[in-house]
Amino acid sequence: MTQPGIKSACLPVLLIEDEPAVMAFVRSALERNGYTVVCAESGADALGLLAGGEFHGIVSDMRTPGGVDGAQVHAWIAAHRPELASKLVFITGDIANEETAATLRRTGAPCVEKPFRVQQFIAVVEKTMGRAVS
Repeated sequence: MTQPGIKSACLPVLLIEDEPAVMAFVRSALERNGYTVVCAESGADALGLLAGGEFHGIVSDMRTPGGVDGAQVHAWIAAHRPELASKLVFITGDIANEETAATLRRTGAPCVEKPFRVQQFIAVVEKTMGRAVS
């Protein structure tokens, strides 16, 4: 029988990012640090994955195509998967946007501004979700 904390640490991180280059960069950074990653190219795709799967945490771009942005992903998680609400990290290149700033204030979720250094990003992920278990 496994310990409860061990089980969640073995689950994948859901990465929500529509830019292929950024997705590849973030996925690689997470995998090099021991995390398993499942990718979604839109918030709508991510909600489908969240509805049917178990995840260690979520890394989400604030702006994604398909009519579901990072704020809406957070709202869905808070309503349907509240255990994951504190394990969400936003990434954005648009931190000065008032809508983005309001979402960050409302959710309290940490945000890493693009472009970012891998060590800076991983430090926020580990603080939010815990270290990956290898």
